Amino acid sequence: MRTRLLPLLIVLMAAVLMALGVPLAIGVASAQQQKVVVDRIDDTAHFAALAQFVTDASDERLETLESELASYYKVYGIRVGVFYDGDVPMATAPRGWFLPREGEVRDAFGEALLSRRSQDPKQVWPWQRGRLVVASPVIRDGDVVAVVVTDSPTGPMRSRILHGWLVIFAGELAAMLLAVGAALRLTGWVLRPVRVLDATTHDIATGRLKSRVAVAGGPPELRRLARSFNEMADNVEDVLEQQRAFVADASHQLRNPLAALLLRIELLAFELPEGNTEIASVQTEGKRLAQVLDDLLDLALAEHTEADLRITDIGELTAERVAAWTPTATAKGVRLVGSCPPTTAWADPVTLSSALDAVIDNAIKFTPKDETVEVTVAADGDTSTVVVADRGPGLTEEELARVGDRFWRSGRHQNIKGSGLGLSISRALLAAGGGAISYGHHEPHGLVVTVSVPRSRPTV
Repeated sequence: MRTRLLPLLIVLMAAVLMALGVPLAIGVASAQQQKVVVDRIDDTAHFAALAQFVTDASDERLETLESELASYYKVYGIRVGVFYDGDVPMATAPRGWFLPREGEVRDAFGEALLSRRSQDPKQVWPWQRGRLVVASPVIRDGDVVAVVVTDSPTGPMRSRILHGWLVIFAGELAAMLLAVGAALRLTGWVLRPVRVLDATTHDIATGRLKSRVAVAGGPPELRRLARSFNEMADNVEDVLEQQRAFVADASHQLRNPLAALLLRIELLAFELPEGNTEIASVQTEGKRLAQVLDDLLDLALAEHTEADLRITDIGELTAERVAAWTPTATAKGVRLVGSCPPTTAWADPVTLSSALDAVIDNAIKFTPKDETVEVTVAADGDTSTVVVADRGPGLTEEELARVGDRFWRSGRHQNIKGSGLGLSISRALLAAGGGAISYGHHEPHGLVVTVSVPRSRPTV
């Protein structure tokens, strides 16, 4: 979130600084040029005052004018000249400077002949090479007798404009860096509680229900949100605890009455003719109910028990479970084969053994006679896997999405012994230790169940 919020703030701050900086830069350039133009206007007015009373070439005032023009050119490097109408020079510096036939100088000269000062020159920018022309009329007895023209180089002025722009740029850069630093602090202050809340939410979602948000720092709204989140987590944990306790207590309390009921059914069976189908059906359903109660109790305990994680040789443990289930598979006519190379991972040996028992039991249960159940152990990056592949009828895509849900059984397998809780218990046992269980198709037919456990210690 910070990487998305910061660019937005930076763009907005850059837009604000540009909106302030661009007019300021234009103002600096305009002020520098106006200053030069005003100086040239004063200079042309001074020279026009000197030239106003020059009547002929022998006039002493002409020598004074020429002397001042020469000194002006020598000191400032600005070409200056006084010209009669018809382009005839009265005095120029440097000597021999004539009016061009076209261009800015000619335009300014033409405006001054109309008894008015030439218009202000166009704005000169630092990247433009040009000259600044100002012309003023020389008026005697109400008539324009000559025009004073100054043609100034713009290099020094452009340098001053550029220097002013560099100062503005440096100021805006400093302001931008300051604003970015403030934005970093501000976004960190605002988003820190959000990151903590996100991490705590992830912890709770992955089973660490004791995680809570530390209510410290950040805006008041986020602090209130953190307190509300902690209250919600407490309530959810209490509800889940009550649910687990209820399931465990109900399962435990129902076992004794059910055991007594089954005993009475056994006694009743002795009074009935041997082979009575109704009493046999009642006994079967009673035993199934007892199995469901045992599985419910196991599920409640599995969801409540913390994993005792340790480095475990998954290959050795799986080989033991394959050996333990081989007689059952042989009795059914199913071949149970295992490829269990040594592979270590972090797991609770007891809970992993229970999960593998449930998976292998299911595979044998649904595999037809003379078919094979394959158990393979492998290491895959950060996880170690135990893959159990059978050659049973398999599941459809819709059934794969539901397998592992509590009490769910495929409609095609309702006559096969089971409570529909075995895989749910396996999933709960594995999740407590940071593991997982997944399901897939086994070509050409059958089901593949993959049990994964982490190879590095999980934070559970």
